[in-house]
Amino acid sequence: MSRSLQPLPVPPGAGALDVLPALERALNGEGPALLPVQGGDGSLTEALAGPLTSAEDSAEDPTALVIATSGSTGAPKGVLLAASALRASAEATHRRLGGPGHWLLAMPAHHIAGIQVLVRALLAGTRPDAVDTADGFRPDRFAAAAQRVLAADGPHYTALVPTQLSRLINAGGDGLAALREFDAVLLGGAATPPALLRRALDDGIRVTTTYGMSETSGGCVYDGQPLDVAEVRVDGETGPVLLSGPMLARGYRHRPDAAAFTGGWFRTGDLGRWQDGRLEVLGRADDMIITGGVNVAPLPVERVLTEQPGVREACVLGVPDPEWGQAVVAAVVPTDRDRPPAEPELRAAVRARLNAAAAPKRFAFLPELPLRGPGKPDRRALAALFRG
Repeated sequence: MSRSLQPLPVPPGAGALDVLPALERALNGEGPALLPVQGGDGSLTEALAGPLTSAEDSAEDPTALVIATSGSTGAPKGVLLAASALRASAEATHRRLGGPGHWLLAMPAHHIAGIQVLVRALLAGTRPDAVDTADGFRPDRFAAAAQRVLAADGPHYTALVPTQLSRLINAGGDGLAALREFDAVLLGGAATPPALLRRALDDGIRVTTTYGMSETSGGCVYDGQPLDVAEVRVDGETGPVLLSGPMLARGYRHRPDAAAFTGGWFRTGDLGRWQDGRLEVLGRADDMIITGGVNVAPLPVERVLTEQPGVREACVLGVPDPEWGQAVVAAVVPTDRDRPPAEPELRAAVRARLNAAAAPKRFAFLPELPLRGPGKPDRRALAALFRG
């Protein structure tokens, strides 16, 4: 008799801890597989819930969770994660960081980065705590929750997206002081601007950058180096990134022939290269901009822009252009919205560091970048803004 996939409504903030008993049962292969959903997301439930097929489950290694991806390239897909994959990822993380510890949840637990915080805590045998995010992420509430975690003996860990890290650093005070006390702060969800990473390290924050996705049970490359269970392959000197290992998903719900999973490898859709023995991810292949016949990867341009005075965040993309095919454009969040940086200076910096083709032809200065999923810039919304 086939097992079923049932929705698991995940409340925001501290309410997410209510799912721990059900999550523990799923990790132990007891009861149905679970589909974490935000509140009452009926569309995901309708699309993904129901009986699992024989290809989507195994009696020896049951599917514990199905995670809906954030849909960067289309409609969200259901990622089939066996209990063994989630355990392999969590245990490898603890080995890399220095052993099991006490975890603080600061991200939504219906995404893989958030629910892996809960999985790690369950495997560590410790009780996690959670930041109250009922009205958004606030540094003072992070500080309050952090103090409860830091009061326990043993290593202390949390996971953030770059936007949260930036807010804690900019706010200073108790939130930043608490963040400095954590033995490791995993940073993922979106690429971390080098300038923000340097600020964090200079402020005494023990940041570990992570790369991974739902299909790999979360981060599997830390600070550019694979976890001990993960294998990384880059096709060519600069090319597609492929990942393999026991933390890999079974595949996608209702998509038994998904081309992304082939021969034990997952094709991420990202481009990367090896630099001094570390993986450098250059962004998604789909985000590559072809302007006047020249390929421009957005991430290097974003890195140059965020290193300039007066720039807090940047997102670079291509929009249709009758002359160039695509025009490079940039959405920029200035540190002072009343005094944004000068566009000619930003263009000159990109031209000097990269090339003329990479220099944005247009800028939009915004108070915040629109986000989707766990802290990733919403490129579709930004493209619509520039087209409008």
